[in-house]
Amino acid sequence: MQTSESTRIRTHKARAALSNVAGRFDLPREAVADDWFQDPDPTHIDTEIRQEMARTIISYNKSPDLPFDRSINPYRGCEHGCIYCFARPTHAYLGLSAGLDFETKLVARPNAADRLRHELGAKTYRVAPIAIGTNTDPYQPIEQGQQVTRACLEVLSAFNHPVALVTKGAMIERDIGILAPMAAKGLVRVGISVTTLDPDLARRMEPRAPTPTRRLATIRRLSDAGIPVRIMVAPVVPGLTDHEIEALLAAGSEAGADAASWIMLRLPREVSELWQQWLAEHEPGRAAKVMARLREMHGGRDYDPRWGLRMRGEGEYARMIGHRFKSACKRLGLLEKTAELRRDLFTCPAQSGDQLSFF
Repeated sequence: MQTSESTRIRTHKARAALSNVAGRFDLPREAVADDWFQDPDPTHIDTEIRQEMARTIISYNKSPDLPFDRSINPYRGCEHGCIYCFARPTHAYLGLSAGLDFETKLVARPNAADRLRHELGAKTYRVAPIAIGTNTDPYQPIEQGQQVTRACLEVLSAFNHPVALVTKGAMIERDIGILAPMAAKGLVRVGISVTTLDPDLARRMEPRAPTPTRRLATIRRLSDAGIPVRIMVAPVVPGLTDHEIEALLAAGSEAGADAASWIMLRLPREVSELWQQWLAEHEPGRAAKVMARLREMHGGRDYDPRWGLRMRGEGEYARMIGHRFKSACKRLGLLEKTAELRRDLFTCPAQSGDQLSFF
């Protein structure tokens, strides 16, 4: 019996993707059941960690949709496994699937801090805030052992370099000792993404991410330490989580967030197929409504990649979501725009071998 891997549906423990669809640079995949290998638990997939020695670590962009022009990605792939993650298609560049591979075959960059120190120390470098966590989560579970994110933060702290962090991971609390002194200098801001307050829905959409309650507790701990925190209502899922916008913002405000932002669900490339498989399995009664709303905002397509539209869509529904968000933020005293992080404190610390080190 031969089954196409792109259509085979099987739920795996603590994994959101239901298949391993071939990437756009890969050949189609087929799983053949020949009874040769007997897996004692076919629903379980171990996490694999590969090492990549980065040649450069700061990535630059010119997107008008983004409030930063440079970022760092300590990891490729993400064990949190959020089914809607727009970064899933990037795994295709590694010859891997945006599906289960993205959640289980991860890449750590152990020399990231060394490369960062080198790039920040270049005479041609011009300081501007660096974003961390805008592609895959810097505080996903493997950070506990790899500690790539922490090493990068130690470098940024030594250079007094501004940084904006985005995460769902409670492990960021481990680094409060680094972040709090940076925050006191106006060098750091954190965004915590909370998609829903429903723990069951969160577990199914984001199987290895902290629960919504735990993320709100992280906002509180960071805020209490003097670290400015934004609650990110991202993504808003039409027909599934859109009714929670006001409740999410209220919960974030109560936890200590001083700002908020939102992004509409995005389904680029392979993510659309993976998302629709997930909907059919987990929310079959709402699947048609969810996809109809998304297509309504994207000119009949699952996704419109054009700048200015890809983050929030267009049309009456998108405008209504934006109006609700702004009204709630105004009522709760949450800022949509925050003060810029400081750049004037940036300095290159003395390195071993520098002439000044002799004095």
